[in-house]
Amino acid sequence: IVADPKICHVKPTYKGTRIIVWQILEALGKGESLDELAKSWGGRVSRDAILETIRLAGSNLLDGHGRLRHRHISRVSRLAA
Repeated sequence: IVADPKICHVKPTYKGTRIIVWQILEALGKGESLDELAKSWGGRVSRDAILETIRLAGSNLLDGHGRLRHRHISRVSRLAA
């Protein structure tokens, strides 16, 4: 995953592509499987890259003890419920 100022306005993308990380996360959230996603993007995003995306998203959301890293996230979650 890279953030290049010349590609997609510095939004995180998969190296060598213009596939934005949020697109993959959104598809996962809608229930697409890893294999479906890799196939739907013509193999330009590997299954391993998708798994790394999930790991990075989780590590940025939760601290080492499984708690939310940022207090504002819990307030937003309560509002959405």
